[in-house]
Amino acid sequence: MLPDEPLSPAERVKEESRGLRGDLADQLAAGAGHFSEAGAQLLKFHGTYQQEDRDQRRERRRGGTDAEPAHQFMVRCKLPGGVLTGRQYLVIDELAERYGNGTLRVTTRQGNQFHGVLQGDLKATIRAVNDALVTTLGACGDVVRNVISCPAPAVGGLREEVLAIARRLSDHLLPRTRAYHEIWLDGEPVTGGAGGAGGAGGTAGTEPIYGTRYLPRKFKVAFAFPDDNCCDVHSNDLGFLVVAAGDLLVGFNVLVGGGMGRTHGKEDTYPRLADAVAFARTHEVVEVAEAIVRVQRDHGNRGDRRHARLKYLIDARGLDWFRDQLERELRRPLPPPAPVDVTAIEDHLGWHDQGDGRLFLGVFIENGRIRDDESRRLRSGIRRVVEKLASGVRLTPQQNLLLTDIAERDRRLVERILDDHGVAPHGALSTVRRWSLACPALPTCGLALAEAERALPEVITQLERELAELGVADAALTVRMTGCPNGCARPYTADLAFVGRSLNKYAVFVGGSMLGTRLGSLYADLVPRDRLVAAVRPLFERYRDERRPGERFGDFCDRVGVDALRAGHSVSV
Repeated sequence: MLPDEPLSPAERVKEESRGLRGDLADQLAAGAGHFSEAGAQLLKFHGTYQQEDRDQRRERRRGGTDAEPAHQFMVRCKLPGGVLTGRQYLVIDELAERYGNGTLRVTTRQGNQFHGVLQGDLKATIRAVNDALVTTLGACGDVVRNVISCPAPAVGGLREEVLAIARRLSDHLLPRTRAYHEIWLDGEPVTGGAGGAGGAGGTAGTEPIYGTRYLPRKFKVAFAFPDDNCCDVHSNDLGFLVVAAGDLLVGFNVLVGGGMGRTHGKEDTYPRLADAVAFARTHEVVEVAEAIVRVQRDHGNRGDRRHARLKYLIDARGLDWFRDQLERELRRPLPPPAPVDVTAIEDHLGWHDQGDGRLFLGVFIENGRIRDDESRRLRSGIRRVVEKLASGVRLTPQQNLLLTDIAERDRRLVERILDDHGVAPHGALSTVRRWSLACPALPTCGLALAEAERALPEVITQLERELAELGVADAALTVRMTGCPNGCARPYTADLAFVGRSLNKYAVFVGGSMLGTRLGSLYADLVPRDRLVAAVRPLFERYRDERRPGERFGDFCDRVGVDALRAGHSVSV
């Protein structure tokens, strides 16, 4: 950003916030049920979104009333690598019942979200989260968000080593302001982390990494393995792709400039995959990551939030320019990337050996929502296993959950508990459902244009019927649905994606890669929700007839090309 360019309103809020304080404490004490617009912006840095129940809004409008919006809050936990102890999981499960809407929500960034929290319960919720040695600080806002890493336990192996690095990096990049402690924890330091999450040693207003304005936009970091890109590393602002020699971790390829968000009708906004810019040795990761954050802090666009992500800075200035700035920050050159590419992906469902004589079980969580309903008491079943066995819990970037540290002798017990609660084993899932993702969308997300989490299960059911009828039920593909174009469920790297355009209408994208290494293309636009499966059926007919042995659906669509796929079909674009 040039010195004479005006700041966006959000930038002024940050600069005038006194280290993210604003008047949040006063507004919280006033108990009005909601915060001002500026206050709601600052709340995000503390891990909270101010939302409205849009279902209730529609009901009020039908009744002809202009009553105060039904404000509520989403509170997000920051869990590097998605790791929780059994005790921590039981705490957040209990908080969901006490202060939330009785459900837990696993995010695509390995966090947990409480939905439906009221303003009067915010402080108690955040305090209780911190008492369990978990923080919400930096889970949202213009800072480094939750650092994600493959959650699959591999005691004594590379995965645990990489996870430890991810957690160390997360601690290092936490905001250092004391505002979080003052507002939510009565001035007490946050437990856990280097010097306490949020930097217990920091002074008022001191942000050695972020400065007074923090970052121009949110910043996402991921660690991944070439043979398991479960974290979709190329969709992140900053990615670290493992470079290993056998069981020895040599270092990481450093990837920069990924991001999913775009705006409908604005062609200068777009999803982008990260580029490999350098190689970093294991001990250099924290230093290199901080340097990259500093480059984005100093040069990112602060006048237009639509162009404030790192991807736009790199496209505007060039990868060579970015590499030069990075090396200036480090005061030394970096070697080029190693010849390593992503080759596979895992969802970690089912039983696996975790390397120490114990097992972990990957449990499918449809669209990340852990709840009890009439047919399946998923939340109660997971809680019962954790209570009975003191198992650990890890959340995955595929919105699923791993139950860890289970003795072989307890395997049957776990299966019986889950079966008694109506939780089907992963083998009962179709491939298309197993690899599906959706964002929360309506009724809580203020950006949602269409349904996602509440709509995708039925769309998948319809798709299952069509694939079975066509004889391609074995089709390997990822299906993702979002309520808006911002891409929280990573739709643009999926084999097949439905992106909300308006109420009950979607843009359809095809041809992404199940490995997360290719973006899809727009196939059809403004498709009604009840016509989504019909709109893509011709694609699966061609896939059935023309696919190569072992060819994934997205790879087939990319090979044939979207124009050829549209030929002979009435498709609106």
